[in-house]
Amino acid sequence: QGHLVESGGASVQNGGSLRLSCVSSGFTYSAFCMAWFRQDQGTERERVATIDSRGDTNYADAVKDRFTISYDNAKRTLYLQMNGLKPEDTAMYYCAADSEADCTYKDDGNLLVEPNFWGQGTQVTVSS
Repeated sequence: QGHLVESGGASVQNGGSLRLSCVSSGFTYSAFCMAWFRQDQGTERERVATIDSRGDTNYADAVKDRFTISYDNAKRTLYLQMNGLKPEDTAMYYCAADSEADCTYKDDGNLLVEPNFWGQGTQVTVSS
């Protein structure tokens, strides 16, 4: 049974940086799609970035050139390096994984397959 645990959320000033981590366990890792999502109060959940077992990455337009997703195979850990943080980046950030296949996307850029494992979330707050 897959398990995801996020950490690294904090309160930072506008323009600051944070690195989120997500330790994974219980997956076969032969093919996978891992993602960061975020959701602020009163808003819909938003896909932030994805990476799969091929190393292919994909970013939401709102975070391109500021955020970097990566995965350390040896540590089984997903990362999200966030630079140039803005108040609108404030949200609960969730790690998610599809443990059975690499990432595939709809025409609008959202994932075609809903992840089947989710972490508990880590809060990021950016003050102006």
